Amino acid sequence: MALDRQPVLETERLRLRPLTEDDREALFEVASDPAVWEQHPIHDRWRREVFDAFFDEGLAAGGAFAVIRKSDERIVGSTRYGEVETDEEGDVVEIGWTFLAPYCWGKGLNPEMKQAMLEHAFKEVAIVEFRVGDTNYRSRNALEAIGADRTERYELGRYQGKRVVHLVYEITREDFEAGPLA
Repeated sequence: MALDRQPVLETERLRLRPLTEDDREALFEVASDPAVWEQHPIHDRWRREVFDAFFDEGLAAGGAFAVIRKSDERIVGSTRYGEVETDEEGDVVEIGWTFLAPYCWGKGLNPEMKQAMLEHAFKEVAIVEFRVGDTNYRSRNALEAIGADRTERYELGRYQGKRVVHLVYEITREDFEAGPLA
């Protein structure tokens, strides 16, 4: 059975549903705050044309979600499952491309969202990976808090002529079942 990369996931305070074109403006309202991207390697996603390319990529790739706060039905961010790949240890999926409005930071919404996504993913895959910019300490700390381990792997890229390093973190099904979100 293959992983359904666009289910509707419910938590106590959030609903994650497949991203649609109709979400563009509400999500841009969240993404247009430069604070969201200040530690991110693509630090200018608050700019309309950069955001639109990111949004279009998410729609085209599939697996992208609108994150909705149930208390007011407001879109407060987005996240995505990548394509499922198979390696020697089994099926692997990436969770990433995540951002939340600053007014949601520090309220436990990211771990709540990740718990639902991990529970769903581990029904079908053995490993979940995350890629995070090496200077994105907020995201790195958040990943470590949910039990993700930094691997020895990293990816190099370039953005606006500058080197970009993405560190690779992962959680195995077994580590998840014994970890802080279990």
